[in-house]
Amino acid sequence: MPDHRPKRRIHLSKLYTFSCGRSSLQTEDSLPIGGPGFSRTVYCNEPEKHQETPYRPNYVSTTKYNLATFFPKALFEQFRRVANIYFLFAAALSLTPLAPFSASSLIAPLVFVVGVSMIKEGIEDWHRFLQDKEVNNRTVKVHAKVGNFVETEWKNLMVGDVVRVEKDAFFPADLLLLSSSYEDGVCYVETMNLDGETNLKLKQALKPTTKLHNNESFESFKAFIKCEDPNPNLYTFVGSMDYEGQTYPLSSQQILLRDSKLRNTEYIYGVIIFSGHDTKVMQNTTDPPSKRSGIERKMDKIIYFLFSMLVLIALVGSIAFGVKTRDDMPDWWYLRPDDANAYFNPDNPALAAFLHFVTALILYGYLIPISLYVSIEIVKVAQSMFINKDQQMYYAETDKPAQARTSNLNEELGQVDTILSDKTGTLTCNSMEFLKCSIAGTAYGQGMTEVERAMAERLGKDAVELQNLSFEDNDINDQVGTEMEIKPHIKGFNFRDKRLMNGHWQQEPHADVIRMFFRILAICQTAIPEEDEETGNVSYEAESPDEAAFVVAARELGFEFFKRTQTSVMLHEPGPTLDQVESEYRILNVLEFNSARKRMSVIVRNEEDRLFLFCKGADSVIFERLSKKQGREFGEATRTHISKYADAGLRTLAIAYRELDEEEYRVWNEEFMEAMNTVSADRDAKMDAVTDKIEKELILVGATAVEDKLQKGVPQCIDKLAQAGIKIWVLTGDKLETAINIGFACSFLRQGMKQILITLDTPEINVVEAQGDKEAISKVSRESVRKQISDGHMQVSSLFAAESHQNRKHLLHGWLRKVPGKPH
Repeated sequence: MPDHRPKRRIHLSKLYTFSCGRSSLQTEDSLPIGGPGFSRTVYCNEPEKHQETPYRPNYVSTTKYNLATFFPKALFEQFRRVANIYFLFAAALSLTPLAPFSASSLIAPLVFVVGVSMIKEGIEDWHRFLQDKEVNNRTVKVHAKVGNFVETEWKNLMVGDVVRVEKDAFFPADLLLLSSSYEDGVCYVETMNLDGETNLKLKQALKPTTKLHNNESFESFKAFIKCEDPNPNLYTFVGSMDYEGQTYPLSSQQILLRDSKLRNTEYIYGVIIFSGHDTKVMQNTTDPPSKRSGIERKMDKIIYFLFSMLVLIALVGSIAFGVKTRDDMPDWWYLRPDDANAYFNPDNPALAAFLHFVTALILYGYLIPISLYVSIEIVKVAQSMFINKDQQMYYAETDKPAQARTSNLNEELGQVDTILSDKTGTLTCNSMEFLKCSIAGTAYGQGMTEVERAMAERLGKDAVELQNLSFEDNDINDQVGTEMEIKPHIKGFNFRDKRLMNGHWQQEPHADVIRMFFRILAICQTAIPEEDEETGNVSYEAESPDEAAFVVAARELGFEFFKRTQTSVMLHEPGPTLDQVESEYRILNVLEFNSARKRMSVIVRNEEDRLFLFCKGADSVIFERLSKKQGREFGEATRTHISKYADAGLRTLAIAYRELDEEEYRVWNEEFMEAMNTVSADRDAKMDAVTDKIEKELILVGATAVEDKLQKGVPQCIDKLAQAGIKIWVLTGDKLETAINIGFACSFLRQGMKQILITLDTPEINVVEAQGDKEAISKVSRESVRKQISDGHMQVSSLFAAESHQNRKHLLHGWLRKVPGKPH
């Protein structure tokens, strides 16, 4: 059926040049495509061509058993238990004449115990099968030739199929993004099921395929893909696509992974390149493990002990029986020792003793309680039912109850020893608010953080006193005051300072630097503006809450980013007078942020035809790229402010820029395009090397400080966990001072705790780093860390020794008080 849905008219192909190739590739001789690990070929829109070398179907299974493997695998699982092995051995012996009672009395309990456990395993695996069935039977629209898209179950999809995925739906397989509801082929993806991240990721189709914007466009669509073989790496992809006589490089920016979800985009078209168990998420999964709880392992040890006691009892009795048979049996004429069988033969007492030993093992076997396992299995099943129906574990927002996929580890839920956690999004809300900033060496912003309030309590000061202290260096209390115009709260913006609000920044000594600061915040980003047709208000869709907070802050202070086109961004910004003027900045390149670069840059051309590079990033990265001549004018003051912001628990970024020469940019852009269009495993390394050449000689303008508030109830929760004796580890990328202060704010650290710091920021390491010898740096760093760990261990040992000595003194003193006649 023809698709008449209106397109969302936003053009971004020029913007995302860091990730999307536009020119032809290098020669095939220099590429890994077709070599080992890069042999997969996909015929787009022609899945029937893969029948000669069929790829895996899109059906997935996470079950532990199937009809053929259930009986042998389940039996193996049951006889991993020591007690079951013993009872199997005893049951086999009960079939011999040595058994003192019928075989059924041992075989029946064993069959019951093993049978109940196998039935429980089967039921749990059946539930996994039902969950797999629900996933496999989901539907998606797939191209069925002549431009028609029909609903098809996921399990029937094949490599090469072109599918259309609607908003808020999961991707059925690993797809190559062809186009989207945005004319530039941009879409937003939520990868929470893959990596736990709640931030939306932005994906970008290749420019040539963005014209495939409706169902009819795919009637004659043909393309050929050569790419890497199935692998578990979620963050890289190497491949190329032949389309309309041209070869284009592919990267992870064009790949939509199975189990991620389409967000804030009406629809996308994509072609399946990996299906079923070849998808990256399934490559990262393992077969359901055979998990055994601590109680089961402890029971095995108990069984070993009981079995040892059983053998000891049987052995002592058998030895005594053998001695008695040898010495006394000849005198017991009424037992006919001359005609005795092997059980009582005085002529062969060793054999009689052995047979008696075997019989004793069977007879005393009830010392090992087989019924205990039955009771535990029944309790585990009942616990799973209670967990599934627990109303306090029900999440109403998504209408999802708790699901116990296995009952093997129920008892481990109450035996937590250590909690490993990250900070952002777990302890905090991952909802950023622009609170403070430093511009041209001057600190702005009067907001107070949760960490500062905790510091005030810790120092015995009230919040007002601490707030005054935080601004005393700038002497702004008299200038600004605490009275502020009451405005409705704006998400992402909690900034209060009269010197910058309502256009007052133009009276500041460094108004030109302030203008550049907020202009960079408004331009150096990848957000998409969306205007509400009814109210006219502009909202932003951003990859991270930090970026959204920066754009909102720039808007509230007079620099409104309101429109993005294929090649530019549009701002409403203050002109020479107080009037707002419309300005256009052409986006030439975007150098994206990642964890290795720790910075993001854009290269723009303004209306005066001047070239600028705007950059924001971690202060440790930005400061080392500053120009020594004019880039460090506000360096020391900004460092001081960043340190104070870190102490207050704020997330900081440094802001810088440089003006580019036309010839310099032309030469650099040629290198950049060459590296970008390289299809090889070291593409990212080449890109980083090229970007380092342009991101230098920067001029510092200031720093931002945003707050990520703690989740409600975090301090109380951590306090309860600590009281329960649970060890807690928190991983964060914050500065040391920030981490310590946030630790106090959330009760992770408390007054009186001994702090042991292990750091690479030591005088010895700094001296070696200044020399630039990497081997020496590595050697000195290892030695320093070992020494710090050793010193910390000694401090802990001495602390425990002191506490133990003090406890012994208190105990002795209490004992002496109770002994009559002893001096107190």
